[in-house]
Amino acid sequence: MASPGDNRTTGRWTFLTNHARVLLEIARDPDVRLRDVAHVAGITERAAQAIVADLEAAGYVTRTRVGRRNRYTVDPKRRFRHPAESDLRIDGLLALFTHRETSPSVEDDAAESEGSSAEGSLSAVASSSAATGVTSRVTAPVDEPSGPPADRRRPQCDGAV
Repeated sequence: MASPGDNRTTGRWTFLTNHARVLLEIARDPDVRLRDVAHVAGITERAAQAIVADLEAAGYVTRTRVGRRNRYTVDPKRRFRHPAESDLRIDGLLALFTHRETSPSVEDDAAESEGSSAEGSLSAVASSSAATGVTSRVTAPVDEPSGPPADRRRPQCDGAV
């Protein structure tokens, strides 16, 4: 029997798509180079360009030329594309993953947003768990940063995403 971390028998899959990874990297750093996005996402630069074009065509990302560079703006009010999640906005996903370096846990973020209007976002799902009877406790360990602040902005990627 294979251990839970053994990918030889289960195949290599992840919960986030490459589109989500690219979107999150752009949300973390609007001035990011696509070369860096590709590296962190574990894809080719050409694939990153195609994904940004998809996100731009769908209205999730706007690209603005600033000198010789691009600056990206993410529209957090856009909704997920899949019919099962189309009633949810992407702002919850962005908040969950772009604040993970500084936030001790997702639970703390959900507790802070309970009093706010989170209708239509992932935080609304977390705060409505009492009504549905489904509860989950999600915590994310935070390592102490080592090095200058620029090192904390983007996690190191060893290719195994």
